[in-house]
Amino acid sequence: MFKFKLPDLGEGIHEGEILKWYVQEGETIAEDAPLVDVETDKAAVTIPSPKAGKVVRLGGPVGDTIEVGAIIAVIDDGTEEAAQAEAPAPVPDQAPPSPKPEDTVPAAPTAPAVAPAAAEAGLVRVGPVPAAPAVRRRARELGIDLHQVPGSGPAGRVSNEDLERFAAGGASPAATPAGPAISPAGIPFFQLDPLPDFASQGPVEREPVRSIRRKVARKMVTSMVVVPHVALMDDVDVTDLEEFRQQRKAASAADEAGARLSLLPFVVKAVTECLVEFPMFNASLDPQREEIITKHFYNIGFAADTPRGLLVPVVHDADSKSIAEISAEITRLALGARAGTLAPAEMQGGTFTITNVGPIAGTRLIPTINYPEVAIIGMGRAEQKVVVRDGEIAIRTILPLTLTFDHRIAD
Repeated sequence: MFKFKLPDLGEGIHEGEILKWYVQEGETIAEDAPLVDVETDKAAVTIPSPKAGKVVRLGGPVGDTIEVGAIIAVIDDGTEEAAQAEAPAPVPDQAPPSPKPEDTVPAAPTAPAVAPAAAEAGLVRVGPVPAAPAVRRRARELGIDLHQVPGSGPAGRVSNEDLERFAAGGASPAATPAGPAISPAGIPFFQLDPLPDFASQGPVEREPVRSIRRKVARKMVTSMVVVPHVALMDDVDVTDLEEFRQQRKAASAADEAGARLSLLPFVVKAVTECLVEFPMFNASLDPQREEIITKHFYNIGFAADTPRGLLVPVVHDADSKSIAEISAEITRLALGARAGTLAPAEMQGGTFTITNVGPIAGTRLIPTINYPEVAIIGMGRAEQKVVVRDGEIAIRTILPLTLTFDHRIAD
């Protein structure tokens, strides 16, 4: 019997959401045949079966979240353990519960989802919660959100004892810290009031926030809470650049890449040159070691609106590419992002991000930093304006730009 564990899906990816199973328990599958679609905060990927055989157990229902390294499927491939294949796969080893009487509680599926003390305080932490797959599985059985469970382990890791104590309504030592409550990511716990009953005022509709949108939401909250944002706004006269761009498009009307030449590739190239001169904006801050990590490579991400949510494909080594090459790469990555065909590596390794609201008629914006990067540029809508140039009134094409940066890096 082969226990297939969710493989490494890329840099910084610790879990994925199950989107689709290609087989059901009891069915047979061929080696390298599609097994499951998993979506991360980077991309949706189809994972093939590493073995041929009968599918004994699947790792969870569609919509479930599974950690990298957790068992995603058990396949009877005819090995010596096949005789035991019909039995459910054992739960991964976990630390035995404490023998203390107060820590021993029955595994009742009707346990309260929120401990009374925690419910009254409204304590909720944001970001990924460190916990073993077995603990996550048990939390789902109990209907408990791990974000509400104080962890007593290293870096706030939630153990089985923490979970059972929380389910029983008891207080964990980690639940009553002497100072302000802090999550493993260094993010303060929030005091959240319950939402009003909107349904009492009229018809409402609820839908779960899943996959990309959920991960983007968590990442944005992390960025806004952890990073002290500062925004610097300015207008750039791009009249000559816009004339050149239009000439280039007209001269290459038959060339698809030329016809799609936008302002974005020029901004990517200009930003790259600036990052070489001002490396503090091509960095990350390591809060644990209190060090600034300056990156001597230039991978520029750009925000792409897709049916699945906001994605950030990355133009790698932008400093070594021409504007034409950057334009072609942006076009390819944007199409792949909307089609859901990008590989995880194509949305990883970014050092700086650019977002553009011009196409959606946004005059100007203050973008949120794509943490753990330290800066981002927001492009507004380029339009003709009346300006004073060399003491005379003129009509020029003006591009509004906003640089949002981490004040801890650039002070």
